[in-house]
This record gives sequence, C-alpha cells and structure tokens, in this order.
Amino acid sequence: MKKLLVTGGAGFIGANFVYHMLDTRPDVRLVCVDSLTYAGNMSTLARAMADSRFTFYRQDIRDRAGIDAIFDREKPDAVVNFAAESHVDRSIEDPALFLQTNVLGVQVMMDACRSHGNIRFHQVSTDEVYGDLPLDRPDMLFTESTPLHASSPYSASKAGADLLALAYHRTYALPVTVSRCSNNYGPYQFPEKLIPLMIANCLADKPLPVYGKGLNVRDWLYVEDHCKAIELILEKGRIGEVYNVGGHNEMRNIDIVKLICGELHKPESLITYVTDRKGHDLRYAIDPTKIRDELGWVPETAFADGIKSTVRWYLDNRPWWEEIVSGEYRDYYERMYANR
Repeated sequence: MKKLLVTGGAGFIGANFVYHMLDTRPDVRLVCVDSLTYAGNMSTLARAMADSRFTFYRQDIRDRAGIDAIFDREKPDAVVNFAAESHVDRSIEDPALFLQTNVLGVQVMMDACRSHGNIRFHQVSTDEVYGDLPLDRPDMLFTESTPLHASSPYSASKAGADLLALAYHRTYALPVTVSRCSNNYGPYQFPEKLIPLMIANCLADKPLPVYGKGLNVRDWLYVEDHCKAIELILEKGRIGEVYNVGGHNEMRNIDIVKLICGELHKPESLITYVTDRKGHDLRYAIDPTKIRDELGWVPETAFADGIKSTVRWYLDNRPWWEEIVSGEYRDYYERMYANR
C-alpha cells in the first residue's frame, strides 16, 4: 500500500485532498502533518481520524528534527506539501512568518526527502506567483512560462518556494513537481476567505465587506477538481515540471457576493465597500492546456453547481464554521486528542 505524507492536511485544500484519497484510493495510506496554526482545524479531520489508513502528527514543517523523526518512523513514498500561510492580508501585516513557513519550511521538507531516499515531492502553489493581468485583456492568460511577478509577501514566498523546489530538482535530482492553481472554493474553507466569509456574514445579516468596487477578477475552481489534478500529477506528471490548474471560470468579486446574496435570499444592501487592499491584484486567469493535453485533466464541476453545493455545505455544517468564528475551534484538538 502506497504511503503519502500530506503536510497542511488540517487546512482547506489539504483536508479535501485527504478525504478525496481516503474515499477513492483504498490502496493508499495517509500520514498527515499539520502544526494547527490559526487556519488548521482538527475538527475538519474528525472523520479521517477514525480511519485506520490515516495517521496524524501535530508538527511544524520548520522543525527539522521533528520532520526527520516522522520520516524515519513512517517511511513515506511521496510528499504533497499543502502547508503554507496563505492569506494575503495577513502577509502584509507579518511577512516574516510567511517566509519562514512557505520557504524555509519547504526547504526542510525537501531536505528530509533527499536524506530518506530521494522521495517524490509535490509542491502545491498558486497562480498568484504570476502577479496579475489587466482587466481589459480577456485574451491574456497565465501559462507555465509566464514570468513570476509576485505582488504580495504571500505570493513572493510561494514563488520563492517554487523556485527552490525546481532548483532542488536540477541540483540534487530530487523528483519534484509543482502545481499552480486558481482560487479554490468548497467545503472546509476557513471563513476569512471571500466565499465562506460572505456566506457566514449573510446568514448573520452582517455587512458584506468588499474591497474597492469589487471589480477584481478571479478564476474559480471547485476544490475537489483541484484534488483530482494533484492526484494525476503525482501519478503521471513529468518530473521537474510545473502544471497550471485552472477552472475556466472568471468572475468579479462583486458578482460572487451578489450571487451568494441571491442563494441565501439576502438583500444586496448588506454589501459594504471598504478601502482596497494594498497592491491588490486586478485579475487572475489560468491557461490549463498543459495539464489537459499531458494528463487528461479538465475541471468537472460547473461553477453554478459548485457554488450551490458550497452554500448548502455551510448551511448544513454551521457548527463547524461557527466554532471558528467564535474561536472555540482552537480548543478542539486538546479536547479530542490530547490524551491519545
């Protein structure tokens, strides 16, 4: 049975990947490493913890000795690195933390891969490393050859990690791949991000804060489709290559917010325009031709279906995000697992 070590598995995309693999791949065992910072929610992994194929370690990827000990014990066949500080606004407030986790943490993980048999390593990145595109050029898309032009400390840290991963492949022959994905949405997304924040605020009849005039454009991808892309890259992707993963679904932020208002039957008068983010990227748009042509991946979930499913999930799982909003989720790990 193949064993995957997944970092950041208590976060949004990492947890969805854990469940995708547990639900579809009976031949795979999963070792999850997460330091449970503010966005890591152990309650997200409650179902996984009951599965004999899943093992969890509370561990910071910057801790070299701790990571080496896990590699010694578990002997993984491959590593998928989701672990990252990922919120742009937080990176503007505290860039040092993002560099430590997103760059130095990746170095620690790749060094462990090298010293334990040159283990396959996949770096999960973001389209934000490319900077942004003009709003009036819908013909322009990010390709894998687009120069990196990061706009925030967050995206700069991810770009640095990408370059480091590719350098480890060239210098040390570490079997590395990198994927750069557009904006994800779906279950278990931390409610500081646009879609879950708007859902939560709508349900509470709170103001819906929109940066600037809400004209910034993002390419949206349902998280399950992203997980399938990563699985394909792990199994069939060419070593040393970058793969863009996009949803072919560009939407303005303001239109997303209005759509959520409509789904929840809430008035658009809740929308409140706030001072724009510093260095706010105008538009992201991914060209996923390479992964389609080489690996046969295409997004399967239409946005109209995905957003309805996402809104329904947040309605059906109010205790999950209400604990986050209240801060009580931080106690979950100690309450449930401290004595295990």
